[in-house]
Amino acid sequence: MAAPAGNMRSLDRAFDVLTVLQSAKQPLRLSELARLADLHVATVQRILGVLMERGFAARSADGYTAGPAALAVAHAFMVTNPLSVLAQPILQQLAANTGFTASIYVRVEHSRVLIARVESDHPLSYVLPVGERLPLHLGGAGKTILAEMSGSEIDDAMAGVGEIAHADGSVLTKADFRGQLEQIHQDGYAFSISERLFGIASVTAPVHAQDGALAAVLGVTGPAESFGEGTRTKVVAEVRRAAAILGARVPTSR
Repeated sequence: MAAPAGNMRSLDRAFDVLTVLQSAKQPLRLSELARLADLHVATVQRILGVLMERGFAARSADGYTAGPAALAVAHAFMVTNPLSVLAQPILQQLAANTGFTASIYVRVEHSRVLIARVESDHPLSYVLPVGERLPLHLGGAGKTILAEMSGSEIDDAMAGVGEIAHADGSVLTKADFRGQLEQIHQDGYAFSISERLFGIASVTAPVHAQDGALAAVLGVTGPAESFGEGTRTKVVAEVRRAAAILGARVPTSR
């Protein structure tokens, strides 16, 4: 029997609140949480009561945060998700072969989430936490995801994006950005430099499952000065090879 529409709306709103909590960088006041979730304060307060009872939200003097149960769900994903498990040895080999930090991302709505990472022998000073949610329009991994989408899907994903400004101060027009996506799709990989973080470069490639659909994006990250022409060519080959190996082991993207 299908669940009543009202119950599904309540569940959807609860996930709206959870999404805001998981994206927050600091505790949120009730009014701010309601604004970000686009819900009435009273509705958010009721939802928070249930989430706190189940451990998915917590409250302190500074406001509301995600609760410890969210960490347990993340752990369950890490140890049971086939893609995450299959990727680990491939990322280890990729990091060893290139000397760069190897990572894998999946698309979640209009963003990308880091689900696994293996540090190189020379880790970056800035470490991106596993589980971090990032935009699609900045960085090679996000653009590789966008390059696999249809024109209407790209329009939808970019609807809330204004100026495309990079960390190095450069600004892209929407037309230039779409041109980059077409080139990435044509080349089968992306190279980005100083887009989200100044002085950081990456090479990324799509991971296509056996059914042909995009399952993830795999890549390496390191200091921009380490990606000279010769090095970049070798790294692109390693990244694409690793992506193909992983894709051959993933039966479906669903």
